[in-house]
Amino acid sequence: MTVRACVTGQPVTYSRSPLLHGYWLKAYGIDGAYEREEVPPEMAADFYRSLAARGYAGCNVTLPNKEIAFSVLDEADESAAALGAANTLWLDGGKLHGASTDGYGFIANLDASAPGWDGARNCALVVGAGGASRAVVHALVGRGFDRVVLANRTLERAETVASLFGPRVRPLAFDRIAEVMGEADILVNCTSLGMKGSDPLTLDLTRLRQEAVVSDIVYVPLMTPLLKAASAAGFRIVDGLGMLLHQGVPGFRRWFGVTPEVTPELRAVLVEDLRAKGQLEA
Repeated sequence: MTVRACVTGQPVTYSRSPLLHGYWLKAYGIDGAYEREEVPPEMAADFYRSLAARGYAGCNVTLPNKEIAFSVLDEADESAAALGAANTLWLDGGKLHGASTDGYGFIANLDASAPGWDGARNCALVVGAGGASRAVVHALVGRGFDRVVLANRTLERAETVASLFGPRVRPLAFDRIAEVMGEADILVNCTSLGMKGSDPLTLDLTRLRQEAVVSDIVYVPLMTPLLKAASAAGFRIVDGLGMLLHQGVPGFRRWFGVTPEVTPELRAVLVEDLRAKGQLEA
């Protein structure tokens, strides 16, 4: 019997998850399907509770439904419980389980793209305090960084996020970033700055140590202004596309019973899709 999963949220028209999971289904010869389901917030709770009745083994959850999905879980893994949000749901023993795999995808992408990036684990500098930032901060704390500095234009929001993770996470006003740049082992952009159609994130990268890694979770465009500047200055860089690819691995394993690999061939398929849609460049 065909195993079915889907991506849910509003909108889901532009989601690349069907391309990602469709590639894996074909590559592993699995009798499965991965679909799109437009699910507005007011219908989300009922939709997730009725996954089995709809014929789904599970689903991905995109904005704005991650918190709603978490609220209806029977069982939440540690990542979802820590963030109060879930982006990957699956059915097991008649119960609805959920996880947040964004942090997993972030770390796996760094491990694959910049081996040794966490050799020091002294200080990570994260810019932005939205939902994606929470997952990244949680992942960096879990990887053992002594200090994670969370900078945001609205200091109060950074303080709110930092309070979720204890004393190792410290809020910082955006205009004080220069004070900690020289201590950072990794700099991560978790804002929408640099996204196609948005203003760039402009930072003085000369303050960074040359050993630091610069990462951006934005992948449209693939080479954001921040990554271009960092590459030109000789820093190791990690783009956001790999995070998208790696975060899909746990869900695919849960739904289809195979742990898929993130390969150069898979990445090339997604890059070609970006190129075809004119989204490679800013």
